[in-house]
Amino acid sequence: VQLQASGGGLVQAGGSLTLSCAASGRTFSSYAMGWFRQAPGKERQFVAAIRWSNECTYYTNSVKGRFTISRDNAKNTVYLQMNSLKPEDTAVYYCAARVGGSVYYTNPGAYDYWGQGTQVTVSS
Repeated sequence: VQLQASGGGLVQAGGSLTLSCAASGRTFSSYAMGWFRQAPGKERQFVAAIRWSNECTYYTNSVKGRFTISRDNAKNTVYLQMNSLKPEDTAVYYCAARVGGSVYYTNPGAYDYWGQGTQVTVSS
């Protein structure tokens, strides 16, 4: 399994970014795909997840209403649309895949495969 994250960058507070995670090497219909983030000096934190098969989603409270996770079956890609960005959203964002499909596991250890991170910086 290979996960390739992209789309990070520098944006002003209130702005938007869309992250992409291109997945390959497997059929992901039985997987959950997640986004995590890690700020300097902090632990990796769950952001959002989506079940590939039925698009069931789950979000951490701090991003509800601002972030949207989705997937494109034809492109084997998962997206994280981030709106109304805040300086506290600044972090390296990682995509991950979890065998089994449940979106409710928020512990990074529950995920089986990881992509490289992409930096998101929100200036105030």
